[in-house]
Amino acid sequence: MPNQTIPDIEIKNLYKSYGSKKVLNGVTFSVSRGEVMGFLGSNGAGKSTAMNILTGYISSDSGTVKICGEDILTNPKAAKSKIGYLPEIPPLYIDMTVSEYLNFVYDLKGVSEDRKTHIGRIVEKTKIGDVSKRLIKNLSKGYRQRVGLAQALIGDPKVLILDEPTVGLDPLQIIEFRNIIKSLKGNHTVILSTHILQEVSAVCDKVTIINGGRVVVSKSLSELSGPVNAGSCTIRVKGGSDGVCGLISKISGAECTARGSFEAGTYDFEITSSRDIREEIFNLFAAANRPVLEIKSGQTPIEELFAAAIASEPAAALKGGKK
Repeated sequence: MPNQTIPDIEIKNLYKSYGSKKVLNGVTFSVSRGEVMGFLGSNGAGKSTAMNILTGYISSDSGTVKICGEDILTNPKAAKSKIGYLPEIPPLYIDMTVSEYLNFVYDLKGVSEDRKTHIGRIVEKTKIGDVSKRLIKNLSKGYRQRVGLAQALIGDPKVLILDEPTVGLDPLQIIEFRNIIKSLKGNHTVILSTHILQEVSAVCDKVTIINGGRVVVSKSLSELSGPVNAGSCTIRVKGGSDGVCGLISKISGAECTARGSFEAGTYDFEITSSRDIREEIFNLFAAANRPVLEIKSGQTPIEELFAAAIASEPAAALKGGKK
């Protein structure tokens, strides 16, 4: 039996320079089977170069990339056969219908599973059945992205690499696309490259942050965020803001800050305390006949975690290291 402890994606000591400009400086990270990893980095951090090496589009100066144990440099055909790739601009033939295009990709990849069964299953997963007979050039941006994802899924690759898959989509399309990505968890190992930090919180198990050509963070989201601080929470109260902080002041050591109204007929408040006071909040507001519609325990927002990681490793780090 194969060693199940080997990561599906394993990157070690990647270096890449363009002339005198060093772009990657010892990038190392891995993604275990079935995980969804968010790959983050500010502009110029080296993320796009790392993605291009990972997919075999360009080679590194040194270092290794292994996909399900296959080295992408020494055994590129075997490694790439395990990858499904959705670039930021999907590789679509816009004068084909969706059905024609997926059948073309099926033939290109040499899939052995029954054609109708295989394509039908992917069409259902990506929810593009209602546009299967339409020309791709007549599809909306959201449907084109889904077709792009469908082509990546053909052949059932173990690894999916998605580069900015929700850029340019409207809010509803983003939610729908995120739900599709969530449905892939466990069956595929996914790298999701994105600038949308909320996307990482919504769908990813772990995050790798690159800055200045180096990996500055590669952890699970729970490790990165730290334990939930039950003493800090946000509450959503039905009605306006009047009297809420006055009620909270009855709880010893609690402090209250009004945040604003984010849902019609409600008001949000941030509560801080050195201990878990959620039960006291519930009982206090129930007695006062002020419905509390939601209590969220505090955890560091992904935006703050990203900013802290970037600040910890300035881009000037590229000035040193291996040539």
